[in-house]
Amino acid sequence: MTTLTQLPEDYVQNPHALHEVLRSEGPVHEVRLPHGLKVWMVTRYDEARAALADPRLAKDAAELGRVVEAHSPHGRRVIDDALSEHMLNMDPPGHSRLRKLVTKAFTARRVEQLRPRVEEISAELIAKLDDGDVVDLLEVFAFPLPITVICELLGIPIDNREEFRDWTNRLLTFGTTEEVQAAGQAMAGFLLQHVGKVQAAEPDDTFFSALVHATESGDRLTTEELVSMAFLLLVAGHETTVNLIGNAVYQLLRNPDQLQLLKDKPELIPASTEEFLRIEGPINHATFRFTKEDVELGGVTVPAGELVLVSLASANRDRDRFPDPAELDVTRSAQGHLAFGHGIHFCLGAPLARLEFDVALTQLLARFPNLELAEEPETLVWRDSTLIHGLHTLPVRLA
Repeated sequence: MTTLTQLPEDYVQNPHALHEVLRSEGPVHEVRLPHGLKVWMVTRYDEARAALADPRLAKDAAELGRVVEAHSPHGRRVIDDALSEHMLNMDPPGHSRLRKLVTKAFTARRVEQLRPRVEEISAELIAKLDDGDVVDLLEVFAFPLPITVICELLGIPIDNREEFRDWTNRLLTFGTTEEVQAAGQAMAGFLLQHVGKVQAAEPDDTFFSALVHATESGDRLTTEELVSMAFLLLVAGHETTVNLIGNAVYQLLRNPDQLQLLKDKPELIPASTEEFLRIEGPINHATFRFTKEDVELGGVTVPAGELVLVSLASANRDRDRFPDPAELDVTRSAQGHLAFGHGIHFCLGAPLARLEFDVALTQLLARFPNLELAEEPETLVWRDSTLIHGLHTLPVRLA
């Protein structure tokens, strides 16, 4: 028998302390999240990795919605159906079909070709900043860099980026049902119109055109699937990198010895990405799964029809996998971390996030080597989200 643990209201403000306690007590726990949803949380590395690749833990959106409703005192938070038919919400064979089509457009070669443009955007943003300025680094740098890149990839006018930021904030944090539905409808309507324009145009070498016109044995993405895929790419394509950059700078400014090491040896930055992803990754937990049958994880049996929340943040600080897990070590070999997931749902955009982070941190530290926090760390507030792990603001003094 497991004991139901109620997570505290301020859980997202210091999840690592609670995760450490839970890991010490066992690999899987029946918990109630601060907003009332009952889930089984996987907190240790081995069990988390196994759960992420276990086909008995399903993601089918329609059935998942019914399971969420059954375990939530507030009913189901409904995101517009037009945004839900993407591969993150699918099991094979539907997932396999979509992944194959998207992968044809999102190649490693196409990602690496973006480097000069990412460097250009990053340099333009940094050029607007001056020594002595006190700024919110998320607002002036960490957000506009990836949202500009992903909007250009999708062929979306950059003028709409503030709208997208507002919509995704409402969809990913605990807004009201009305706010979530309104944001979903607004984003779905915009993306449907955009997809129609790209479908009507002649194919070209841009990423989204390649996605719209990608075929595999005569198969191609439907309009509905393209809308959902654009939504997934837009949200995942900027949220992950915004918080990867923000969380990494936050960690560095709290660990001046590690900051000095990267300033002295900037060639370490690309490899250090994995350590930042491990210690303060941009995602708290993987998206929900549900058990199609009884599933045993680390000696704990999760009954059929239950929600499973794999804690990436907790697994990545499991001392049985990573020695001294709470210590930032930019020279650590953090390969094998779960920040981008594992198995068939491993993040398709991981190479792009790594590229953007490499460029962003390299240029930022070269221009502002004496960057420092402008407020005490304990005053900073983390976003109220089961999914996203990122700060509301990151006030820094540029120098």
